[in-house]
Amino acid sequence: MNIEELREYCLSLKNATEDMPFKDEYLMFRVFNKWFAVIPLQVSELKISVKCNPDKAIELREQYTSVEAAWHFNKKYWNTITPNQDMDDETVKYWIRHSVEEVIKKLPKELRSTYWENE
Repeated sequence: MNIEELREYCLSLKNATEDMPFKDEYLMFRVFNKWFAVIPLQVSELKISVKCNPDKAIELREQYTSVEAAWHFNKKYWNTITPNQDMDDETVKYWIRHSVEEVIKKLPKELRSTYWENE
């Protein structure tokens, strides 16, 4: 998986939008104006940060050596994934979808129902 594949996948999710690159250092993705993924551009290895519920965040860090607490947001909820041999592309996509679902769960009821309609 490369940066363009990650970007395309994030944008393929329902209601996902991309912010303009923040200071040319990050690609940031939102759903209903709430961030669900951040890709740093100025790093030697491909990385993506995703939002998790706190229990899942800890579980993810314990299960994969390629996952660490995010450097830029609340470490209780955000993890940074370095896709490599211990985490295949489908698993990375799963955690991106999980991140969107975590954002949706926190939205007001009327927005949540709008998101899940026609699924």
